[in-house]
Amino acid sequence: MTVLGIDFGGTKVALATAPATESSTVDGGSALRDTVRLPTLAAAGAAQLVERALAAARTLTGRPTAVGVSTFGVVSQGRIRLAPNVPGWDGLELPRLLREEFGQAPVVVHNDVNAAATAELRWGALRGVDLGVYLNLGTGIGGALIVGGRVLTGAHGAAGEIGYLLGPDPTRCFATGHAPLEELASGGALTARSARLLRRDVTASQLFDLADDPDIAALLDPAVDALAAAVANLCIAVDPQRVVIGGGMMAAARHLLPRIAALAARAVPFPPEIRAARFVHDAPLRGALALALDAAVTG
Repeated sequence: MTVLGIDFGGTKVALATAPATESSTVDGGSALRDTVRLPTLAAAGAAQLVERALAAARTLTGRPTAVGVSTFGVVSQGRIRLAPNVPGWDGLELPRLLREEFGQAPVVVHNDVNAAATAELRWGALRGVDLGVYLNLGTGIGGALIVGGRVLTGAHGAAGEIGYLLGPDPTRCFATGHAPLEELASGGALTARSARLLRRDVTASQLFDLADDPDIAALLDPAVDALAAAVANLCIAVDPQRVVIGGGMMAAARHLLPRIAALAARAVPFPPEIRAARFVHDAPLRGALALALDAAVTG
């Protein structure tokens, strides 16, 4: 018996399988097996993207025991929301389309950050944590709340969407087309601003190696301060045991984690442990497999 994981990402779709056993460690930190990767090709639209993914799934496993799916955007009331990058993805009834394909096999669909948090819960830095926070710092910024050892999705599937946290100007908010924290501190925002400053492209993590440059420091310091404040505020509100931080920006973890932890130690009455995520690469795909394994047990 086999479970299937599918990760619909902004630039690629990745699929992998694993044995459908509760004791399965899937990767235990090693490379994923039986993996297929396809470019997203945003211009092709949602219908073609889903069909290409399902065609690839058929080549991996004819009849999976359960299916776990990670997607960009938010899963709310059977549709994908807050996902404008692929035409037709916002509002797509992805869970229904997948259930029609896989018949009686249970299908679980989460957004990519919640899926990554699920991987950390099962095999990584959140294992054994009852109340925790997972943050993903990458091209965008997202979070997941762990309550009772499970990911809390919220009333509309949008719990943990910290990229929308307000800054000093309350008019810059979701209603006016803004995600204030993400626009200030995400990897995508930092690389865009640094490209204009340096007149060349560097990654967000490479920027931290240039922090001796006063202009780069002036770019990075407000972003890191905002991230640290967001983490501290979350900890004050939720009182977690542990905060786990993943995503592509963690290539600069030695610059980020000490500053985040230092502010939490000063600002939070009961500071939690702050730790780097175990999985940086393919975390949502690993999470999709974790979702499928859970569904295989619970049905």
